[in-house]
Amino acid sequence: MADSMDLVQLRVDEELARNIKQARRQPQRAASAFFCEECDTAIPQARRAVVPGVTHCITCQEIAELKNQHYKNAI
Repeated sequence: MADSMDLVQLRVDEELARNIKQARRQPQRAASAFFCEECDTAIPQARRAVVPGVTHCITCQEIAELKNQHYKNAI
């Protein structure tokens, strides 16, 4: 008969397997762009390192997020 530690270990193993499966389903991100797709300004190295697959500068990303939020609230 399984004791409480065996049940805990089983639960940890199941969660680990679920997390691995979820990570494998996520698409691989492309390399970060050097220039913003919207305004053609250079994207700083620090931003490219922190946000993998980034395609917009900070300003354009903030504008896109504000527009997205505005349109979601309009519905």
